[in-house]
Amino acid sequence: MATYDEVFEKVRETLVDALGVDDDEIQPGSTLIGDLGAESIDFLDIVFRLEKNFGIKIPRGELFPENITSADASLAQDGVVTEQGLQELRKRLPYADIDTFAQDPKVEKIQDLFTVDMIVKYIQAKLESGDGGAGGEDA
Repeated sequence: MATYDEVFEKVRETLVDALGVDDDEIQPGSTLIGDLGAESIDFLDIVFRLEKNFGIKIPRGELFPENITSADASLAQDGVVTEQGLQELRKRLPYADIDTFAQDPKVEKIQDLFTVDMIVKYIQAKLESGDGGAGGEDA
C-alpha cells in the first residue's frame, strides 16, 4: 500500500499540473481555493487528473460535494452550519477536518475543508479499499 508521503507527492504533482502553482506552495494544510487559487472549474480537472494518475474512479460529488448546505435549510441557518449540518459534513466529507471547522462553522468557510490533506486521505482510502473502479483489480 502507498504511504501517506507517496500519495502526497503524487497529489502534489497533480495539483501543480492542474493549478499551475509551485510545488513548494502545496502543503498538507493548503486549501485548494484560499491558498492555491482553485476555482470551481478546476475541481473537475483535479478529479480527472487524480483518476488518471492513481488509476481510480472518483464518482461525481464524492470528493468535492456540491451545495452541501443549500440543499436542506436545516443544515445551515443565518450563515452558520447547524449541528445537523456538521453531521452531514462528517458523513459527506469523512477525510476533512470537521472538528476544526466546527469551532467557527460559517457557511463561507466550508471551502476551507477542501485541503491537500483531505485529498491525500481520500485517495489513500480509495487505494486501500480496492474501490478504485479502474482496471478491475482489487488491492
